[in-house]
Amino acid sequence: MEAAVTAAWRTRPFYAISGRRFDARPSQEHRGAPRAPTRSIDARARVLLKLALVGGAVLASSLAARRFGHAVGGTLAGLPMIAGSIMGFVLLQEPPAQASAIALATLACLPATSAHVLCFAWCATRFRWGAALLAANAAYLAIGAALLALRLPPPAVCAAALLSPLLGALAMPRLPVTPAAVTIPRAELVCRVVAAMAVAWLILRTAGAAPAGVSGLLLAVPIAGNVLPSFTLSRHGAAATVALLAGFARGLLGFAAFFVALRAGIERLPPAAAYGLGWLVALLAALALRRASAAARAGATSSRPASRPWRPRRSP
Repeated sequence: MEAAVTAAWRTRPFYAISGRRFDARPSQEHRGAPRAPTRSIDARARVLLKLALVGGAVLASSLAARRFGHAVGGTLAGLPMIAGSIMGFVLLQEPPAQASAIALATLACLPATSAHVLCFAWCATRFRWGAALLAANAAYLAIGAALLALRLPPPAVCAAALLSPLLGALAMPRLPVTPAAVTIPRAELVCRVVAAMAVAWLILRTAGAAPAGVSGLLLAVPIAGNVLPSFTLSRHGAAATVALLAGFARGLLGFAAFFVALRAGIERLPPAAAYGLGWLVALLAALALRRASAAARAGATSSRPASRPWRPRRSP
């Protein structure tokens, strides 16, 4: 998901979205010029930045879960912590048309990510983490390939990106879990960060040799959405994993709102103002969905008939 932003920023190819192409390659007069020696250094620096952002996001989400519970950690992981940070560099280096194209490409991947989260949550109620991980990524690849084949227009891409987290949050399994601090040992924190960085490195290496369509799908794989629920399910069980992924769905709504607001404001506002507007809308959207979910759970609990206290029967 967030890696789609890195891909467009790192490689700068013909960027095709809904039949439109944005040519970010060198012009004819510069094609024969020798490459600057700093190009490989810049590429390595971008890869290292990507790995550092992935590790930092997974660590921050895990620490939030340890302090406030799985749902809060999942919401933080779903927000555009990685993609939003990379998008800030994109706004500094690219023209508004290219930045808008990158934002639209990132939004196009979001329904597949929501399907990944929903599939993992339901599989977590029946299977172990390995089977849930395989099923979720299979659902992601299938829906992502279908979206690439459809080539939706930009308004439909934005609408689908905003609706898919909402539908995913509504379709989540309902398992009782009490929001509370979580015990996550330091060794597990290190394992989570190392696993996330290893997955990110493997994706970046594999996507470079794959065809364009497969490369785009691989670069948009939700890394935190794979690593965090796998560790949570194996250690804390299905209810905790569902709470984590429900929070992740709420964060994805903020993710979608960030890029929709950024794309809407990037051609009308200065880059800094558009970037700040995106973050403001993202936080408000995630908070609103969290309050709506809490109100729905409270209403469902109050509508249940109160059970009578158990009393022992008197013997005749």
